[in-house]
Amino acid sequence: MNRNDTQKAIESGKTVLGIEFGSTRIKAVLIGEDHMSIASGSYEWENQYENGIWTYSLEEVWAGLQASYQKLSNEVFENYNTPLQTIGAIGFSGMMHGYMAFDKDGNLLVPFRTWRNTITGQAAEELTDLFQFNIPQRWSIAHLYQAILNKEPHVGNISFLTTLAGYVHWQLTGNKVLGVGEASGVFPINSETNDYDESMIKLFNERLEAEGISWKLQDILPKVLVAGEAAGVLTEEGAKLLDPTGQLQANIPLCPPEGDAGTGMVATNSVAVRTGNVSAGTSVFAMIVLEKALSKLYPEIDMVTTPTGKPVAMVHSNNCTSDLNAWVGLFQEFTDALGVEIDQSRLFETLYQKALTGDADGGGLLAYNYLSGEHITHFEEGRPLFIRTPESNFTLSNFMRVHLFSALGALKIGLDILFEQERVEIDQILGHGGFFKTKEVGQKMMAAAMNVPVTVMESAGEGGAWGIALLAAYLLQKAEDETLEAYLSNKVFAGEAGATIAPEQRDVEGFTAFMERYKKGLVIERTAVDTLK
Repeated sequence: MNRNDTQKAIESGKTVLGIEFGSTRIKAVLIGEDHMSIASGSYEWENQYENGIWTYSLEEVWAGLQASYQKLSNEVFENYNTPLQTIGAIGFSGMMHGYMAFDKDGNLLVPFRTWRNTITGQAAEELTDLFQFNIPQRWSIAHLYQAILNKEPHVGNISFLTTLAGYVHWQLTGNKVLGVGEASGVFPINSETNDYDESMIKLFNERLEAEGISWKLQDILPKVLVAGEAAGVLTEEGAKLLDPTGQLQANIPLCPPEGDAGTGMVATNSVAVRTGNVSAGTSVFAMIVLEKALSKLYPEIDMVTTPTGKPVAMVHSNNCTSDLNAWVGLFQEFTDALGVEIDQSRLFETLYQKALTGDADGGGLLAYNYLSGEHITHFEEGRPLFIRTPESNFTLSNFMRVHLFSALGALKIGLDILFEQERVEIDQILGHGGFFKTKEVGQKMMAAAMNVPVTVMESAGEGGAWGIALLAAYLLQKAEDETLEAYLSNKVFAGEAGATIAPEQRDVEGFTAFMERYKKGLVIERTAVDTLK
């Protein structure tokens, strides 16, 4: 869209707004009819550790929302000399999971408990056993059940339980709803009905009755909606909450609020079956859209859904690039000591590129990147390690290659459950995050680990705020009976420039040999954790 077309779209309300509450930043993105960004605004924030709980205050939720929107609105006016008074559609996204419980008057009963809290171990274990379905500690239902087990006095007064995105949406529209992808991190979803699993609801209600709790679970959970369904409109009060200047008009439609996993799938066009995306940075997680549900429970794999309710297997590893970054920092210290000035991004690129010239298996070297615990390999704490034998081929190329391999080691163990035990098939993986920043290197390593082509798109850096904006655009612009998959492929990503790298047999065999060494060496990591306190 040229400047005049963009200005007209702003004036006539043919734009779409997406806002995502991330763990360190609230980001707002305004897009046009071509789905390209017109303006953006953001607000930096951090969770607080208060009384043993990781939390964000409600005051900062609203301060951050208003600040990010105001920056976006100011940018629109500065660039197009047009006030932002109406918008075609709006969508909100946020960190999935966590615990926000309200009484009948809409008062928050206890401070917001975020996904980061690991205080629900007993509840997660008991519910996993009860449902025969993996319930991670960060899920909302685990937080709720732990509060029940702890006999917290607020439990009897709960009238509504939701997530951060669900809370903001409720306050702006009056509607207590969640998108199905977000809801799948609250309570298990039945992908046949795109609603909470009724058999598991019944099992939970039996526990409530045994505890003498009067309410039923289905009465306090948000209604589940799928992508494309109307989720309410911006009320007069909601418009003032979002834009205290009073410029923004009410009655703007909203799409169902979604979680960051769902918006990541949308932003990488990974919502169709046999597709997946890998986000690799400080941590790494892979999300694979399944053709059918898994045959049994695997504690290493979380089951969520796409924004249209398709089952998704999520493999999450706590550790990815942090230890690798620390080693690059050591090389930076060395160049500084020599008095050689080298840009950090060039240093990263040089070292990453060296990995491509190493032995296929990394020359017999071994590394563990566990700065923190790793649930896939059953470590409650981490100790970064680098190990070699006298026979290892200790070169810079192999050193870098093995550390890149190690960044994907725990993830690979989880993925092998899907590929080897469940025979899950995928056609392509979309990669995004810092691991893929150096051209081709991260892609080659990931392709070797997963043995499928890995694509990195130019738009992959747009992130979740853009993803929820696309979901709002789908609500506004979709044709009758047009699926989200078709909308994204034909109207958003058609002609999208992306680089695809297929796995090379040498690399696949090399990574397989490394993983045999990696699994055998886990006893070394266990010894390090047990002895280096």
